[in-house]
Amino acid sequence: MSDLRELYQEVILDHHKKPRNFRVPCDANKHADGFNPLCGDKVTVYVRIEDGIVRDVAFQGSGCAISTASASMMTEFLKGKSEVEVARIFERFHDLVTGKSAPEADASSLGKLAVFAGVRDYPVRVKCATLAWHTLRAALDERQETVATE
Repeated sequence: MSDLRELYQEVILDHHKKPRNFRVPCDANKHADGFNPLCGDKVTVYVRIEDGIVRDVAFQGSGCAISTASASMMTEFLKGKSEVEVARIFERFHDLVTGKSAPEADASSLGKLAVFAGVRDYPVRVKCATLAWHTLRAALDERQETVATE
């Protein structure tokens, strides 16, 4: 278990310090804003969907290490996935961080995202880890209101 915690810390810090896909793409055709009032995390997720496939996904915003790392890893993981796959991955990730599934059960299907299993031990941090994911879902559903974790 200490190996998983060590990996968790290493991956989170890396993606927080050097977030991937932290930009505003010029060709996004969907976007949504998210806000976590508990800690002040703010995120805007941009998506380019073509033929039901996520061709590009990026984000901008400010937040804690977990929020930023989750958004960064989400953008890497979802490129090239269909909207149907994205919905399944969202559910698996949400189940993982909320403790509805065992980390081992999701490790193979979530890859590096499985490091977020440790978040389940800190309920306040679950909102940080899922903010970008809920915001992505709002973008795909073309909801205009700001997503809030409360």
